Amino acid sequence: MPGHMNVLLAEADVSYDQLVEMDNINPVMPTVDVAVVIGANDVVNPAASQDESSPIYGMPIIEAHNAKTVFILKRGQGKGFSGLVNKLFVMDNSRMIYGDAKATISELVNELKG
Repeated sequence: MPGHMNVLLAEADVSYDQLVEMDNINPVMPTVDVAVVIGANDVVNPAASQDESSPIYGMPIIEAHNAKTVFILKRGQGKGFSGLVNKLFVMDNSRMIYGDAKATISELVNELKG
């Protein structure tokens, strides 16, 4: 995870041993069937690696866009800290789910349990 995300996860009592470093997960992303992005913007924006004209070009990101399917959970259509529209949100392999992430994840888990 990018450094500032570690702080947010620590505040949410997420143990560091549950995290995978960005450099370790990015090479695996093309083999991932489903990636779930919760509330993130800039740290998963493919413009950072694909658009040399982007102000965030060169910034390290989690390459969620390389997963086969990406579900993005957000409360609304707000932009990240950079103020940029996230290109991930409009990619063919991405689906937006608006609402409360905790409630949405709980509903998805219940559906999968059958």
